[in-house]
Amino acid sequence: MVKQKNKSQHLATISLAIMGVGFIATIPLQHSFWGSILQGGFEAGLVGGLADWFAVTALFRHPLGIPIPHTALLPKNRQRITEGIISMLENDWLTKESIRKKINTIGFTKKLVEIIGLEINTKAVQTNIVTFIQHLIKKIELTKLTPIIEKELKAQLSDWDVKKYLPLLLDQVTERKYDEKTLDYVLKEIDEWAAKDSTKYKLGGMAVNAVENIKADGFMQFALKSFSNLVNEEKLGNIIQSLIQKGVSSYRDSNNPNRQTLLIHIRNKLTSIKTDEKIYEELSSLKTYAITKWEPQDQINHFLGQFQQKAIDFVGDDAFLTEYLLPFIQDNLNELVNNPEKVDAVDSWIKSKLSAFVDENHSKIGKLVKENLDRLDDKTLINMVETNVGKDLQWIRVNGAVCGFLIGLILVGIRTFF
Repeated sequence: MVKQKNKSQHLATISLAIMGVGFIATIPLQHSFWGSILQGGFEAGLVGGLADWFAVTALFRHPLGIPIPHTALLPKNRQRITEGIISMLENDWLTKESIRKKINTIGFTKKLVEIIGLEINTKAVQTNIVTFIQHLIKKIELTKLTPIIEKELKAQLSDWDVKKYLPLLLDQVTERKYDEKTLDYVLKEIDEWAAKDSTKYKLGGMAVNAVENIKADGFMQFALKSFSNLVNEEKLGNIIQSLIQKGVSSYRDSNNPNRQTLLIHIRNKLTSIKTDEKIYEELSSLKTYAITKWEPQDQINHFLGQFQQKAIDFVGDDAFLTEYLLPFIQDNLNELVNNPEKVDAVDSWIKSKLSAFVDENHSKIGKLVKENLDRLDDKTLINMVETNVGKDLQWIRVNGAVCGFLIGLILVGIRTFF
């Protein structure tokens, strides 16, 4: 652009120089017919070129630096020109109504769907989406979620009705025969405990002490003395040990009537618990106490930290894009495009938001233009105008010189003829 300006400017100067040189060169020939005609043409071309040079130069600066009135029009009238440009933009070219009309002619939803449909399949967009989702997950402050989860968890546990779940639990004890399994486990522990030598001597010693401490008179005292002399701790321990083991063995037999009687008694007790309000009250009180004293912050934080990291890893996996995210986006885009009502609704929403934005910020168009123009000094602004329209302005000078030359030829020819 600068080269074009310099080229046209040189051409205008050359044309003016030609007219000047031609005028001087034809002075000796002015007494001849053709000499006078050429001199008149060059004279008129010189006058026209100088006049147009003055007019073009006066638009931007003082000709030859002389402050002639009504010259340097652009610097002097810069404020009025700026205001005129702003007024023309705001009131003629870019009015609110014209912008709204243009907005209403655009189908934003379909254009956005087309853009998203194309861009979503590019590697760069997919990478940015994954990175953005991972960034959002990392930005979640887990410490702020912990009190909320703790509060909700305790509230749910507090609402847990013991009367609703305890009967179900007791029924499962019977159906799954946990009562029999518990009895067998207790009998097994008793049998193992009774089979130990230490248990045998401990039971024998307890029996001997009990016999010796029995208070009796007469023959009964004599009989007890005789019995204690006949047996010792080991013998009594063997007897008691054998009795316990036989009793345990008999209760471990599923066909033993005593075992069946005991199980029936246990099951009756379990059934009675279902209607025992005191037990329900005690369990409810125990539940409330346990919930109040429970401090799960560390466990919740640990769980949330693990869940957050798993979520980040899951999003970073290729399967997240190919199997979840991309199909989800594509299905929703297809559903939106194939539903005219949704398309119209989205378009209306976008247009209403844009119209509201235009209403709120329309005055900023003029402010933006004014700020950009005010940021330029006079020299920069003049160079910018000359760079963009200087070629046409320089051709005015060329045309002035050429037209003046032709008009001069015609006028001198007419004068000579008459």
